[in-house]
Amino acid sequence: MVAITFIFLAIAKHKYYLRTVNLKSEILKRKTFAIISHPDAGKTTLTEKFLLFGGAIQTAGAVKSNKIKKAATSDFMEIEKQRGISVATSVMTFEYGGKLVNILDTPGHKDFAEDTYRTLTAVDSVILVIDCVKGVEEQTERLMEVCRMRQTPVIVFINKVDRDGRDPFDLIDELEQKLNIKVRPMSWPINGGREFKGVYKIYDKSINLFEANKTKISKDIVRIDDLTDPLLDELLDKDAEKLRQDVELIEGVYGDFKIEEYLEGREAPVFFGSALNNFGIKELLEKFLEIAPFPQARQSSERQVEPDENKFSGFIFKIHANLDPRHRDRIAFLRVCSGEFERNKFFHHVRLHKNMKFASPFTFMADSKELLEHAFAGDVVGLYDTGNFKIGDTLTEGEDFMYKGIPSFSPEIFKELINLDPMKSKQLEKGIEQLTDEGVAQLYRQEPGNRKFIGTVGELQFEVIQYRLENEYNAKCRFEPRNFYKACWMTGDADAIVEFIKFRQKNIVKDKDDNLVFLAETSWILNTAIQQNPKIEFHTTSEFKV
Repeated sequence: MVAITFIFLAIAKHKYYLRTVNLKSEILKRKTFAIISHPDAGKTTLTEKFLLFGGAIQTAGAVKSNKIKKAATSDFMEIEKQRGISVATSVMTFEYGGKLVNILDTPGHKDFAEDTYRTLTAVDSVILVIDCVKGVEEQTERLMEVCRMRQTPVIVFINKVDRDGRDPFDLIDELEQKLNIKVRPMSWPINGGREFKGVYKIYDKSINLFEANKTKISKDIVRIDDLTDPLLDELLDKDAEKLRQDVELIEGVYGDFKIEEYLEGREAPVFFGSALNNFGIKELLEKFLEIAPFPQARQSSERQVEPDENKFSGFIFKIHANLDPRHRDRIAFLRVCSGEFERNKFFHHVRLHKNMKFASPFTFMADSKELLEHAFAGDVVGLYDTGNFKIGDTLTEGEDFMYKGIPSFSPEIFKELINLDPMKSKQLEKGIEQLTDEGVAQLYRQEPGNRKFIGTVGELQFEVIQYRLENEYNAKCRFEPRNFYKACWMTGDADAIVEFIKFRQKNIVKDKDDNLVFLAETSWILNTAIQQNPKIEFHTTSEFKV
């Protein structure tokens, strides 16, 4: 009997060992990152070219290209195709060099910054795209603030070097000054604009010669022993000596690249290239896969969760209604943080305190989906949702904790939603509920009268909401501006809050979770309310709810 017990224990221990080994090997295959930039820097085009190298697509389209009429793969919403901008976060997965790569292509437009901020909670690293003509722009600085706040490792790709742009030394100086991060060039452009000849890869002493090609992969790479190699003069003629001087200056000023500083978010390697012409992309991708972090540990409300823990956990960082307008589907995007996600296995929805299983989870290639059986830390899983999920929800194998750091922020622009067709009230109600669940706007209700106020960080969001309500829900509306300065969630002494509401009834609303919100008309009114009501706390983010 003892021997049989011992055998069963040995088998159980062996299975546990195999599961642990399998988890670790799967985690080490994965790289999950976001591509961020100012609008028109070439972010979506870069995403396309990564997919091209990964074999996920055979030819690459180009956003805003008249020659190639197909829209970019990652811009699948109709309004995105019309305007040539990304307004939703796309998720794409492909394999390259034995690694499973998960790309989150984010909106570049500042009006959709909040969607980008939330996406940054779901990735382990970032590639920041800079336009060599425009340099560092305001939106880029804001995005980098979020990356520094989370200590997210960043690689910089300076795009469009085949156009007449800024001096590369001026650009990297600007990167350090405006983004407040140490940089280290890993490649260097040989001339620029119309005289652009290629890039010198500092880290492996090779030259990639430039040939404009929008749909194929450049393979013209020449290796040299060092910069004194006479072949350099044959290839570059008068530009060879300038390249030698530039690289000598770089080595002297910037020193060696320190991967530890990169992984801690304190140093950013810099690459140069042209996404539109498939140039410098392979070097960027391969170096990224070499140095970028694998799925990392994450902080929850109870403890730090390690990716190789045996028990599954993950959180919802995005919700998208009508990913396929023909089927009126609602998709929740789940970032797996630990353990193994399995199809048709019950998992614990922490906020709702109920167990759920998912029959048709899937992985993404822009707007196409593929059924999956298993997913591991770093993966992004699409879950069909009937209204059970909100952004920030956590799934586990039974443990009660919530992942932190996915707040809503106070909007900057407020408008009242006016129904233009009373016969379609139900459609409007359903549409605005689902669209605001996605997180691009916040919905506040005021009683009596069931008035609905929408808050956003930019004007473009109202245009998108109005367009989608009409085209996806057959509901017509208009938005009337309302003069509010800030939305503040209220907590504290219950009696004090009741008394405050008596005098501020017209400024009190409830959010989608029935939390009380004070809509202050001016900063003076808000400051006065804070000073006169010491028993009430006014919060400008929803983080207090976590």
